[in-house]
Amino acid sequence: MRVLLLSRHSRKGASSRMRCLQYLPMLAEWDIDVDVKPLYDESYLTDLYQFNRRRLKRILYRYLERISPLLTSRRYNLLWIQQELFPWIPPVAEWLLNHFNMPFIVDCDDAIFHKYDLHKNKMVRRLLGRKVDLIMKYASVVIAGNSYIASRAINAGAKAVRIVPTVIDLNRYPAARLKKNALLTIGWIGSPATYEYFKAVAPILIDLQKRLPVRVVVVGAANPGQNDRLPFTFYPWSEDTEVESVKSFDLGIMPLPNTPWAKGKCGYKLIQYMACGLPVVASKVGANIDIVEPGKNGFLVSTPQEWAGAIERIVTDDKLRKRMGEHGRRRVEQFYN
Repeated sequence: MRVLLLSRHSRKGASSRMRCLQYLPMLAEWDIDVDVKPLYDESYLTDLYQFNRRRLKRILYRYLERISPLLTSRRYNLLWIQQELFPWIPPVAEWLLNHFNMPFIVDCDDAIFHKYDLHKNKMVRRLLGRKVDLIMKYASVVIAGNSYIASRAINAGAKAVRIVPTVIDLNRYPAARLKKNALLTIGWIGSPATYEYFKAVAPILIDLQKRLPVRVVVVGAANPGQNDRLPFTFYPWSEDTEVESVKSFDLGIMPLPNTPWAKGKCGYKLIQYMACGLPVVASKVGANIDIVEPGKNGFLVSTPQEWAGAIERIVTDDKLRKRMGEHGRRRVEQFYN
């Protein structure tokens, strides 16, 4: 079987790496031959993360490059599309695939429909507000990262919907042993795109550092604004070092705002933490509610007081930290491996 994977990014993009590319060796074992054609190259993410810029000419060039594999799509049995073919353009290409009976799968691990239907520009809402709904309707199958996205696909009239959470290769994540350091580490791993979520709990963490024997480590924020002046330790992200970075934590956190966009998040960093045997504290939003079992592998919180109380309880109780970490590891083995 031949499949054309039209991913959003190369391996440098976490969503493409975890939603699509990590499965390729296993698919090859099943005699499924996958050709990968990412929309954006690595220079796009470098520009975005390090310089906060998007080069329009470069993006347009990549759009033109994407047309070529689409014109030869009949060579394949199936197209595997990550999110959408051409961001910010009406779904003409997806309509044509459906019109000419070319089967395709759409994978969504973000609430990308809210990028359009909740856009501040009225014209964007009018022209593209139903774009993702139409793509989901045209697709042979919609693969949704969580129940929030799946519900949207069902309401859009999708032919078939399957929920596949963002999972990990557990062989890469040996469970970390409980550390009894004098100084415990509260850790967050992510990207510049989600760094704003972390900053929302920064005042709470600063206060905890003053009262408790803890430090805060941030991985992947990539050149945080110099005006932040946060008293935390920042490390760059790389695929080669991300597991070791998470293993160095004693507690993993995942703050999220209670917004429609955040409800589409799939809790990937929580799964990374739990795979390494860490207890977690997370906002009571979206997929976090499905992943975290309060009191067993961590806590779900909403208010600043709940954030501070949950972290303090875990930090000051070695037995609780060990028990939660072990339960989280087992949960990943059962459901997110």
